[in-house]
Amino acid sequence: MLSETEKQLALQIHTACAWECCARKPGNVHPMASFQDLHFTDFLLGASSIAPILAQAGTLGIGQSILQAVQASRTMVGSNCNLGIILLLAPLAAVRNPSKLGTEVKAILENTTVEDAKLVYEAIRIANPGGLGEAPEEDVRNTPKESLLTTMQMASHRDLIARQYDSGFEDIFQHAIPTLGGALELLGSLEAAILFTHLYLMSKFPDTLILRKLGESEARESAERANKVLQLQWPLKEPGWEEFRSLDRWLRGKGNRRNPGATADLVAATLFAALRTGQLPLPCPFPWTSGMEQALRRSAPDCD
Repeated sequence: MLSETEKQLALQIHTACAWECCARKPGNVHPMASFQDLHFTDFLLGASSIAPILAQAGTLGIGQSILQAVQASRTMVGSNCNLGIILLLAPLAAVRNPSKLGTEVKAILENTTVEDAKLVYEAIRIANPGGLGEAPEEDVRNTPKESLLTTMQMASHRDLIARQYDSGFEDIFQHAIPTLGGALELLGSLEAAILFTHLYLMSKFPDTLILRKLGESEARESAERANKVLQLQWPLKEPGWEEFRSLDRWLRGKGNRRNPGATADLVAATLFAALRTGQLPLPCPFPWTSGMEQALRRSAPDCD
């Protein structure tokens, strides 16, 4: 049975995951766009299955909570919809004092063990994420010999999730959360702020899921295209909307293989961190201006 603190954590985890997948981010699954093997409801089911497990990360430990969450999600959904989210949320959920989230998450990561790495490797093999290649050191198909943090550090140059472990979630705390807060204040819409943050992260950190699937050139192009959307003042100017729609179509090309899934995982972690620190309240209003609502509807793609 969950404690009151764990119940609050589970609610924050589920809310962060729901907000992330509900936002109509370019190239990703959302209520108006599915992939052949993934539907919007899969993400909601995945969120409900992992929330009570990750809420116990402080007790279960990082490795065990990640493994159990992946097993629960895989049982519920049958395919990988949230491995990156699980890997990011577990350390953040394990922090006892949310007012020291940035400091304490570093300590938690530094205290991870080889056993944690073994459990996480098993979780990754179960999830079987797209574009998973071979690594010269500590390949997930083998038994790890280093701590979870060390194995993540070895992969940080090629994987955005591993990069957060290596940097103590620097991209989340120094870039994503301030961007989310500023966008929410400017735009007056939670969904628009989430989309803006997603675009900003895409433009600053080329998506490593695209990198793994299609190579560096396509990953860099995705970043350049996202940056162009922002440079054209999306969502305040019509040229920005035209470029937003163009980006969405391009990302959905090649059988959705350009989907910026690693960036979406960072967005989920950003929302959870903002909820944990009180920068976003529960419940959070979802204010719309009529103009923003109409513009978002115009931009939405047809379901695959």
